[in-house]
Amino acid sequence: MPLTGTAPTFVTVLLRGLLAGLVAGLLAGTFAYVVGEPHVEAAIAIEEAATHAEPAADGHQHGEDAVVGRNGQRGGLFLATGLFGVAMGGLLATAYVLLARRRRTVDDGRSGLLLAAGALLGAVIVPFLKYPPNPPAVGDPATIDQRTVTYLLMVVLGLVAVWSGSLGYRSVGEHAPVWLRASAAVGGFLLVTVVSYVVLPSFQEVPGDFPATLLWSFRLASLGTQTVLWTGIGLLFAALMHRRLAATGARLAG
Repeated sequence: MPLTGTAPTFVTVLLRGLLAGLVAGLLAGTFAYVVGEPHVEAAIAIEEAATHAEPAADGHQHGEDAVVGRNGQRGGLFLATGLFGVAMGGLLATAYVLLARRRRTVDDGRSGLLLAAGALLGAVIVPFLKYPPNPPAVGDPATIDQRTVTYLLMVVLGLVAVWSGSLGYRSVGEHAPVWLRASAAVGGFLLVTVVSYVVLPSFQEVPGDFPATLLWSFRLASLGTQTVLWTGIGLLFAALMHRRLAATGARLAG
């Protein structure tokens, strides 16, 4: 049973979400640096080799130095993942508070884990299967705006798919068999996902001579980075909320 008078304030939940996001973001940055950076370096080497092989027909030399060097980019990786983690942790905490009245469980930690798992599924895995990320050497600059818009739309539709699955699970009824409720959840999720995959355009811009092993190693590293991020946010947020509940319970008992 929930403890009376223990409902956390929005600021309390938000601070815990921000802290969980920051730590998880730094962990994700470490994973990206260790696992992903070698694949990025290899892709950049392929891009530079192809660039130097092209004739400078426009009178300009290829391979000009980037505005930010690779060392700066590596350092910025941790800043980017840390800030992104903070933002996602804040969004998770906000969703936690907004959905407080609709939760079926009184376990704060479990609720946080379920929200993080839903975000991982809807905002990461669903878009990944439709639009897997490509390394720096892959992609047509002319389509970058279209690819960005469709990817963000796929993220939104992925979250809608998760919501549809949750709605299907709830709509069957609390006294229905577990297998029926699970089937309704999967059906609702797949309905939105499949329609989204069919309606949204596809982009096939990977050169035929690009190493397939490098391509999928990069993609899996990118997926792993997001998985570490959301798993970390979920676990840390759940631990912080559980600690708050336990501390409040101890004060009430005393």
